[in-house]
Amino acid sequence: MDTTPLPVPQGSDLLIARAVVLGERIDTAGLERRDVLSTAPLSFRVGQGLVVVFRYGVTVLIGLDPIAEDEVLRGINPRVQGKLAAHEEETIRLAARDDQDEGVQPDGVVRIGTLSPDKLLVVADAVAKSAALAHDERQVAQVFDTIEPWARFLAERGRSPSGRRAMVRLIGSALLVQHRVAERVAVREKPDILWDRPDLERLYARLEDEYELVERAETLGRKLDLIGDTVTVVTDLIDTQRSLRLEAIVVGLILLEVALTLFQMVTGGVH
Repeated sequence: MDTTPLPVPQGSDLLIARAVVLGERIDTAGLERRDVLSTAPLSFRVGQGLVVVFRYGVTVLIGLDPIAEDEVLRGINPRVQGKLAAHEEETIRLAARDDQDEGVQPDGVVRIGTLSPDKLLVVADAVAKSAALAHDERQVAQVFDTIEPWARFLAERGRSPSGRRAMVRLIGSALLVQHRVAERVAVREKPDILWDRPDLERLYARLEDEYELVERAETLGRKLDLIGDTVTVVTDLIDTQRSLRLEAIVVGLILLEVALTLFQMVTGGVH
């Protein structure tokens, strides 16, 4: 790996890193370049900046100007699966000052000492997971917004809202979000660079704590479990309603048959 540190823009001691959630997946096959720094995740230099592409749909742009960022994103866009109408973004500021401990300072600046590519890969991994979690949290919140009126109606009326199609859509939305979030990004997995640079584990641990990656993932998991329970309840209600309708139809047919039999008996006795 090329270990040349990234330069800091003139007139500033800060470097901007921006994580963009483009979609559900990014096909990185064929994106390899001669100046590639790593393949998992795929990272390469663009001018004086660095680009890191994660397969779970996030691209991190470090030290690029807006024009270069747009060019990179346009090049990656055809390889995005499940494109998002609105991109989730997270921006952090990096500083190369060695006079303070590595990690996120009270002013929000991430100080990592030398802006070497291996350290930037650690930072990119943390900020990419944070952005992906933010997107997943937004998706789960939308499902809860859909579930809440339905649950309130059920609690107040003691019966499910009318409209089987709406209930099926609720099940579909919940299952889709549950599937996407569960398989999207493994937050507990550490970046591959730590296998070669175990000395960077301290930096990653501080970033992991700062962005509360594990805690947010656990909270998301509990919400997904609740969504799963809700789907089960809705499915059971649909099955129960269907069973009741079938039972009512069967009872109606029996009563009709009894009525016809009685009619035939009466008319037969008259004749």
